[in-house]
Amino acid sequence: MLNFDMPERRRVNETRLLGLRVFFIVCFAVMALFFWRLQVVQHAKYREMAANNHLKTVPLRAPRGVVFDRNGRVLVENRYSFTIAIVREQLHDIEQTVARLAAVTDTDPAAIRSAIERRLREPPFRPLPVIEHATFAQVAAVTARRHEMPEVIVQQVPIRTYPEKSLAAHAFGYVGEVQESQLSSTEFSKLPLQPGAIIGQTGLERRYNAALMGTDGNRFVVVNSVGRELEVMRVEHPIDGARMQLTIDYDVQRALEEAFEAAGVAGAAAILDPSNGELIAAASLPAYDPNLFAVGINADEWARLVNDPLRPMTNRLIQGTYPPGSTYKVLMAVAGLEEGVITPETTFHCPGYGTFYGRSFRCNRVHGTVDVRRALEQSCNVFFYNVGDRLDIDTIHKYSAMLGLVGRTGIDLPGEGESFVASREWKQRTQNQPWYPGETISVSIGQGAVAVTPIALATMIASVANGGRLVTPHLARAFDAGDGRGWQPVAKPPVRSEIHIAPENMQAIRDGLFFAVNRAGTAGRARVEGHDVAGKTGTAQANISLQNRALAAARGLDVRDHGWFVFFAPRDNPQIAGVVFAEHGTSGGTAAQIARHAIDTFFAKREGRPLPVLGGQSRPAAPAPAAPPPAAPADDEPSPPPAGPADDDQTPRTIARVEGPRP
Repeated sequence: MLNFDMPERRRVNETRLLGLRVFFIVCFAVMALFFWRLQVVQHAKYREMAANNHLKTVPLRAPRGVVFDRNGRVLVENRYSFTIAIVREQLHDIEQTVARLAAVTDTDPAAIRSAIERRLREPPFRPLPVIEHATFAQVAAVTARRHEMPEVIVQQVPIRTYPEKSLAAHAFGYVGEVQESQLSSTEFSKLPLQPGAIIGQTGLERRYNAALMGTDGNRFVVVNSVGRELEVMRVEHPIDGARMQLTIDYDVQRALEEAFEAAGVAGAAAILDPSNGELIAAASLPAYDPNLFAVGINADEWARLVNDPLRPMTNRLIQGTYPPGSTYKVLMAVAGLEEGVITPETTFHCPGYGTFYGRSFRCNRVHGTVDVRRALEQSCNVFFYNVGDRLDIDTIHKYSAMLGLVGRTGIDLPGEGESFVASREWKQRTQNQPWYPGETISVSIGQGAVAVTPIALATMIASVANGGRLVTPHLARAFDAGDGRGWQPVAKPPVRSEIHIAPENMQAIRDGLFFAVNRAGTAGRARVEGHDVAGKTGTAQANISLQNRALAAARGLDVRDHGWFVFFAPRDNPQIAGVVFAEHGTSGGTAAQIARHAIDTFFAKREGRPLPVLGGQSRPAAPAPAAPPPAAPADDEPSPPPAGPADDDQTPRTIARVEGPRP
């Protein structure tokens, strides 16, 4: 049967399809019009928007590792400071930006231009710091105008801080911006440093820079055309530098420097554990405030430091070399006894002078007949003239090397100078002359061709205290890298050499040094009741020959003698040893008095007594701060007049003065 509805149904379907076709055509036409408008009519607008919305990298500086003393007290830490920087990708008119920023922050435009020029070699994505350590007023002014100056940003950066200012400044050193020459140097080339990085420039900050500086991070953000952050894409957090624990004891260090201040002299000192070389205190005075360098020292302040006649930038402890004076008699006693040219019972007569090779060499007074014990106690020159006359200069040089008075000690501080003791080879090589026996007479009392650093003399007396082992002085005790392993002790430096001093010889030397402090000797000012301090004073010419002293004085130079004191305590089981050098202190008694306060503080702290205060008072020991656990286990007898320097015609060796490095 035929179906007459089929044509009608087909017509309806065709109409619907036509409508659908028209609908799609209209939609495509509208879309084409919309795309044309976006891509042609508004092309310039959206191209500018795409260019202005971009990814910005904000560097995040890593804080340097915090430094603690051996008991956990914070010695060096960080604080945060504001830095105003310019983002180069958003910089259109540099002169306009400089002028506007200078006006807003009340800063010299030349200083901003100089900061930009210094950092133009940095990667383009890194903002250029132009005002470091900005004040709150400057930060507020820039922040209020952030829409007017989208290319200028404010960053927070960690700044090195030294809470005790100049305390132990030469040991800590200071930090500063890496110099262009340092980036290519062997010392720093292996580190991931960029121009503008902050590194250790001197002291421990430089020696352990790789561990202390940490790893910088970055923050990646999307910003719009006015510099507003739209989205943080990701953050690479900075990794703090390793925490560091030193061998220094804060209280002993402070006592040592306070004693120098009370004495009113410049100089250097070191106190160490004679069993392993750990430095309990290390001072060079006058010093500087390393905070000045951390915030960027200005030219006037730098000029004041380098032109100061007291040379606060020189680390006298490791860089200054001086005649050791009568402290050298300790070494002469060891050499004479061990070489067999004298015994503990050998005596010489002292009429107040000695005649050798047709010349008269004086002593400080008439001592009569003395053995090695009394010679050390009374600091008799004549006794040691005779010892020197029986020893060859090369033998003296050999013992000087074995006890640390030739070359460097190996202390973990940069810039150490070399100690010097003459030898036949040295004189022939440098002066093309033979060594004369009369020259040995001067060397035997620490004058003439001998000059040592204070740290070297400290290792010498430590070697005598421990029985003949030459330890390496060091300041680093442990590091905590933050990797979950906790404090990792620093490997102790090996013993550099060892002299097997015969027990009877060792006892004679210890007795003589004990008598010098506790009987009628020259070092009575160092006596600490109940602790059997043993030591030896020394007085040495100020690196100027007798012939030139009057001329130097007329030119305003200080020609007063230097004072020395080397010591250990207690006598029979030494726990500490050290040296005090009082520059132009006139006698060893000044140095002995300085040492006394530090020694008394050391034992007071160990025994739990109130810490002594100069002037006869005392103060309670400071409570132990919350910090990391350790990494490793009067009325003084006035001293007689010091021994005068030998009257000989040998001009003392000229000593080079080493100035501290520029920041």
